[in-house]
Amino acid sequence: MEASSSTARAWEPWFQLACGILCMAMIANLQYGWTLFVDPIDQAHGWGRAAIQTAFTIFVLTETWLVPIEAWFVDRYGPRVVVMFGGVMIGLAWIVNSYATSLAMLYAGAVFAGIGAGAVYGTCVGNALKWFPYRRGLAAGATAAGFGAGAALTVVPIANTIAAHGYQAAFFWFGIGQGAIVLLLSLFLRSPKHKIAAPKKALSLPQSKVDYQPSQTVTKPVFWLLYLMFVMVASGGLMAAAQIGPIAHDLGVADVPVNLLGLQAVALTLAISLDRIFDGFGRPIFGYVSDRIGRENTMFIAFGTAAAMLLLLVYHGSNPLVFVLATACFFGVFGEIYSLFPATCGDTFGSKFAATNAGMLYTAKGTAALLVPLASIVAAAYGWYAVFAIAVGLNAAAAFLAMFVLKPLRARFIASSAVEAEGVGAAVGQQSPAH
Repeated sequence: MEASSSTARAWEPWFQLACGILCMAMIANLQYGWTLFVDPIDQAHGWGRAAIQTAFTIFVLTETWLVPIEAWFVDRYGPRVVVMFGGVMIGLAWIVNSYATSLAMLYAGAVFAGIGAGAVYGTCVGNALKWFPYRRGLAAGATAAGFGAGAALTVVPIANTIAAHGYQAAFFWFGIGQGAIVLLLSLFLRSPKHKIAAPKKALSLPQSKVDYQPSQTVTKPVFWLLYLMFVMVASGGLMAAAQIGPIAHDLGVADVPVNLLGLQAVALTLAISLDRIFDGFGRPIFGYVSDRIGRENTMFIAFGTAAAMLLLLVYHGSNPLVFVLATACFFGVFGEIYSLFPATCGDTFGSKFAATNAGMLYTAKGTAALLVPLASIVAAAYGWYAVFAIAVGLNAAAAFLAMFVLKPLRARFIASSAVEAEGVGAAVGQQSPAH
């Protein structure tokens, strides 16, 4: 019996990880496919880009700020029921969008989409952190990769469906399909019921010796530094994800044919496809790298590269080839925030409440989403190059904070957690003879 139990433990984490990745792929279009719908909706109803993009902001706010609540349900009732609920909500969301004849209906669809996506996202990332306590960077990165790259395979089919049958048909049929697949996958999800064995070759990453409850985590300065950095980096990436269609049109490159190593398409379609692929691969790669060279060192490399790519767009964004390559490289290093920050949170505050603590940190994405409409206002007044320049500054500042502020602060915090754990252990040891 013991042998079979250990055999099950060997494959089950990877099975759970695979289910989580597929679930994430099914919610990816809610964020990354959105840009394809903005201009068709505007052409059909004349609501204006800013009003339509408010739906994207509502989606991100509800997707992120409700994750701690959804994570609480996961801790109490398990991942299955929460992901099942998420599948129903994401299907309903795009069906509502397909019938939306007013901004109010479009915004209602955004609320349903955000609730559903948050239920799936928070559950799958939290579950990955629990199943892989010794490879959190890789596990969180692989799970987040489903969200980053999940839209890559469907960008062209959605664009073709919009062109042939209208955006309403694309919303309706892709909504039903994505929701049904999530419902099916939810049946296989569960949390670990036993302690996960350490790998034979343990990694030398600093990890907390104390499992901090969410109420304790929010009182720690290191949590709020992570939160600030998350907001700084996420704001630029969310702006680019939501606005890449309008940006490409305004820079005059959207419909320019580009041939890149045999891949030929108009710049916007090629950019979106490559962005999703690079984003998807970047998340597990940077997560894996961070498991080996440290979280802050990896952040410094990624944030610095993001600043460089945005700077390239400032000076050469109207060149269609540069536009495609620079946005692809930018998303390749942007997506890693969704692997590095949850992994860093788990290392810093422990495994027991990893889902809820990571969920609280993930609300930084919602805070960053509030800046997306501001990007349209700045672009209207000063042009997209001004928006890129601001994002360059935020990424460069985050790179500096990771290396020179977060790294020493977190090292001291984890060292103090070891002292705290020893104190608790000593107190328990002194009490035990009396019982």
